[in-house]
Amino acid sequence: MSTEPAPLYLLPGLMCDGRIWTAQLAALAAYRPVAVGGYADARSLVTMARRVLASAPDRISLAGHSMGGRVALEIMRLAPDRVERLALLDTGVHPVTEGEREKRMALLELGRREGMEALVDAWLPPMLHPDRGRDSTFVEPLREMCVSAGIERYEGQMTALLERPDARPLMSAIRCPTLVGVGSDDAWAPVDQHREMAAGIAGARLVIFEHAGHMAPVEASEQVTAALCDWLELSP
Repeated sequence: MSTEPAPLYLLPGLMCDGRIWTAQLAALAAYRPVAVGGYADARSLVTMARRVLASAPDRISLAGHSMGGRVALEIMRLAPDRVERLALLDTGVHPVTEGEREKRMALLELGRREGMEALVDAWLPPMLHPDRGRDSTFVEPLREMCVSAGIERYEGQMTALLERPDARPLMSAIRCPTLVGVGSDDAWAPVDQHREMAAGIAGARLVIFEHAGHMAPVEASEQVTAALCDWLELSP
């Protein structure tokens, strides 16, 4: 059996790609193989999970941000024996909440009517810490990333999220070393939600990234990288 550490797969969230993990890719690649999972035009979390598994070696560590956390949980459901470690950042395990469908559909309609830029300009600022939302030099690269996803990909990923399963029953079955992390000011997936997640996973460690909203891998890049290094038992 190989003693090499499992490659790390970083799973991006809604309208995001590898750019959300830029700092972590640069820091962690010196220690082990690191890849960004891709979902292409998938319209369900299960399909996303299967695409990641199809591209990955037999043994992997997973770090998922936002929707990527839900993809990681689907991978845990489909192939738990292939996952060496699990990190869930700014995400959730609950099914669709009251009013969520209407909010997501309103954004889709805005994007179809006024363009992807209008959709992102309505969606992105509330995802950030209030101080970050006023910093155009910080916001613009995130905005460009989200706009580049395009309306069709947004619709497909939104469909996947609106049809997501209830992942809460899965928590007690997770046995691998698990990190649960969240921005201190994440208004979409708040701290208390992550406290409950961490409490439901045996041995899970909860880390709160200070002065960060939902986009913690970018907003608190050094804190997130440090937490991942600790979770991976690295010494950068």
